[in-house]
Amino acid sequence: MTASVYFASSSKVWSSIDWVYGIEECGYDGWEISADGNYRIEEPLAFRRICEVIETTSLGISVHAPFTDLNIGSLNYPIYQESVRQLCACVEKAGEITDRVTIHPGYVSPHGRLVPGNVWDLHKDALREIGRCGIENGVLVCLENMPDIPDFLCRMPEELFGMIDGVEGVSATIDVGHANTVGKVDAFLSYLGSAGHMHIHDNHGSADEHLALGAGTIDWEMVGACVKKQYDGICVVEGRNLTEAAESLDTFRRWFR
Repeated sequence: MTASVYFASSSKVWSSIDWVYGIEECGYDGWEISADGNYRIEEPLAFRRICEVIETTSLGISVHAPFTDLNIGSLNYPIYQESVRQLCACVEKAGEITDRVTIHPGYVSPHGRLVPGNVWDLHKDALREIGRCGIENGVLVCLENMPDIPDFLCRMPEELFGMIDGVEGVSATIDVGHANTVGKVDAFLSYLGSAGHMHIHDNHGSADEHLALGAGTIDWEMVGACVKKQYDGICVVEGRNLTEAAESLDTFRRWFR
């Protein structure tokens, strides 16, 4: 199997869009749009600028939905409703440029800890609505595993895949860097054949550092071997800048192809 490799940088969401041309110059196959800040695709001006880049490059496109201040696990119903609405709006617009959108799970509030079953049910309901939106717009919605940050849902593989079980239109984004912060890289990779999308970046196992591939403790030879056997989708390098993007691409070419 041969995976394609895209680049994304959430640290660039307030930057001028000119930096994106460097993704193609580095040799990447595509760009995952971090749809926040200046890149909220449902904003007409932002979307027009994004389309201009798409039309003047050969980059493939995927989208990471916004997550700033959103929580599809909120028991505060107006916040819950607005979170679902914004994610559906992103998915609907993304359908014009891609068939793949990653979303973050919600998190548990102090009051939510008292009724975890309610949070789980609300979260599943949100995914069902977002998944229906994805189906209607030709987009596979992919729920991402989270790093080791207290109260986030879906830090463990069983929780992530349990959350999406039976939800039409929703698959999983396996984030290897996040998995390393909870010591579960091997466990997540065992689900790789069922994943719809993949994020890769490095760290030292204790924080979500988003380092270049090879700059942390993840065994990329092992990860690359698993990808070659089980996965032929998109691998998105989530990095901080184009210098590190080039370093990551060298590592990717060494172990993933």
